[in-house]
Amino acid sequence: MKLTAAAALLIGAARLAQARTVVAHFMVQNTPQYTLADWQNDIRAAQDIGIQGFAMNIANYDYEVNQSSTAWQAAEQLGFKLFWSFDMAGGSMSMQQIISLVAAHANSSATYRWNNKVLVSTFSGENQGPDQWAFMKSQLASQGVQVAFAPAFISYRHANQFNSMLSSFPAVDGFFNWWAWPEDSPTNVTTTDDIAMQNAIHSQRTGPYIMAVSPWQFKNLGSGTDNDWVEFCDQCWDYRWRQAINDVKPDIVEIISWNDYGESHYIADINPKVDLQDAAKYVNGFEHGPWRTMGKHFINWYLNSAQPAVTQDQVVFWYRSHWKNDVCSSGLRPRNADFVQDAIFVEALLTSSATIAMDIGINNHREYVAPAGASSGWVPFPSSDNEIPFIQIIRNGQVVKAIHGSKFISHSCSVYNFNPWVGVL
Repeated sequence: MKLTAAAALLIGAARLAQARTVVAHFMVQNTPQYTLADWQNDIRAAQDIGIQGFAMNIANYDYEVNQSSTAWQAAEQLGFKLFWSFDMAGGSMSMQQIISLVAAHANSSATYRWNNKVLVSTFSGENQGPDQWAFMKSQLASQGVQVAFAPAFISYRHANQFNSMLSSFPAVDGFFNWWAWPEDSPTNVTTTDDIAMQNAIHSQRTGPYIMAVSPWQFKNLGSGTDNDWVEFCDQCWDYRWRQAINDVKPDIVEIISWNDYGESHYIADINPKVDLQDAAKYVNGFEHGPWRTMGKHFINWYLNSAQPAVTQDQVVFWYRSHWKNDVCSSGLRPRNADFVQDAIFVEALLTSSATIAMDIGINNHREYVAPAGASSGWVPFPSSDNEIPFIQIIRNGQVVKAIHGSKFISHSCSVYNFNPWVGVL
């Protein structure tokens, strides 16, 4: 697709006019027991770390619709933004229902807009075909609702497919690249596809380009390879943010996720009202809230294009509760289990340089001199069983802070659990 120089300038000007944004992917399916107060609590917790909105993953036209209306009410009260992310892979939404839902909240102060258009996203949806999404936009336009359509067409994972997708789907304005993790590989995901996709969006469409950042990826629902996997993501909550900040610089960062417990990448606290179903066996007791401490630092950095000063010494640390080669008493060993590292990982957030000391078991000590700001390290699992990590911040020969973990690492495991426990010092 070729553009005139004037058209390209107009696209660039429109894109540059909008400030960077951070949102989190929110699973509305997990809210049947929510009240207004629950939505308010989630929104406040997100705002506390700089998240400005939720991408509302909705799959079915049922209680999720009513709960979404309550979410919009809470967001209007608290100055928060929401936009739809229609789950076309696991849901049953018709195009008419989608049109109705977009129109219902189009004029709300809480609805996120890109270049003054209502942002609409998806998870999957490419199988609906180009005509259906063009129909959505035209029907909404006839009601006075202009849409910026930025789907996550998940089968278009690589840049070499992207121009073909844009040609096939003229209704696409922007794109959400869902893939924050490597593709069944023991290597870090790179920014090659992000940068190429973003360049294509910025040169051919009006955006936005949405980049995914995620702390983890593990699912173990006991029904085979489609529901039992782990991806290599031991330290991606650090490096993926750095990629967004230093390399890609996307229009929007979407955190995957706020509350998808089943895939183990939640950064919200575990709400006891949520029915975890089969995921309860690997989620209960495995808090991820301290990852928000890291997130706050990197969100501020991304939004302001400068690393913020740290005002309080902290270390966030995470680890799994058993070795990857352990034989557990039930369940299936997840696909890619060999890729993960048997280690305790740390992210130091320091006011000034200090030594981060990490110990677990007998004669298993590592330390590194961490600079002011954010830095990462790790220590391998011990050779002995039933051990717990001990983390210290040492400055000028004095222990500033110290903490033990709250989960023992043990060869005795009732289920294969590759979901980490996350703590903060």
